Amino acid sequence: MTEPRLWPPVPSTMSDMAVTSKETQDAPGSDTSAPPPPPYSYQGQQPPPYTTDPAMYLPPKTEATCINQPGAGYICPEAQWDETPIPASSSFDDKTVRRAFVRKVFCILTLQLLFTFSVVCVFTFSSVVKEAVQTNLWAYLSSFIVFAVVAITLSSCKSVSRRHPWNIVGLVVVTLSMSYMVGTIASFHDTTAVVITIGATLAITLAIIAFSAQTRYDFTICYGVLLILAVDLIMFCVFCTFYYSYVADVAYGCLGALLFSLFLLVDCQLMMGAMSYRLDPEEYVNAALMLYLDVVLIFLYLLGRK
Repeated sequence: MTEPRLWPPVPSTMSDMAVTSKETQDAPGSDTSAPPPPPYSYQGQQPPPYTTDPAMYLPPKTEATCINQPGAGYICPEAQWDETPIPASSSFDDKTVRRAFVRKVFCILTLQLLFTFSVVCVFTFSSVVKEAVQTNLWAYLSSFIVFAVVAITLSSCKSVSRRHPWNIVGLVVVTLSMSYMVGTIASFHDTTAVVITIGATLAITLAIIAFSAQTRYDFTICYGVLLILAVDLIMFCVFCTFYYSYVADVAYGCLGALLFSLFLLVDCQLMMGAMSYRLDPEEYVNAALMLYLDVVLIFLYLLGRK
């Protein structure tokens, strides 16, 4: 068995050490002042343990960039791990949630419009009902007060509009009171005019809904402009009240129908959620209420003031 070799070889005797020292001094370019390096031996060292586990590597750090700040010199911030947060996705990003929300809103809107226009037809075609509602105007005022209170509560209080079944109960109360008011107003008009207005309102509504679903133009950013136009329309209504004329009355009705048609377009895009602004899927009651009021107001402006 051979003995382990040492590297570099260690002199065994003092004479060998002297010869080695002399050879080192005589070597060209050697530094006589530097001490000789200590001997190094691998004897007695154990080899590293063998493992079958794969090596685990940490993710690379981002390179630190030195910043030169006046008066402070170069500042090199410590490298940090790349922990980019994943943006939270909205519930409207799920197509299934969006379609279910749109389907629910349109089902509620269809039931509301069917009931309202059925009441309008009864109040218009039945002479007995027409005479009864025209002589009892206190019921009209009561229904207006109930409608205003419940509609404002649903629109402003999320704790009510998102709490089942109170949100459905409030929506039913709004539909009943609004249907009575619309039927009372329609009873003062000719039956043929009412039927034509109902058909025109439904045609306009379907066209706007189809356009808002297919267009790529974003009208939700114009909601503030529509609110300003609504205030101008109210001022024009006050002007027509004190200075009545047939031309001003027709212009007021056309402008009102056009304005709330635009409101219907914007509200449809808010509900569908494909543009910049969108409604929360839990706001299906408020979405149905907005669309319902838009359609009813289009009908009333087309029918004319009374």
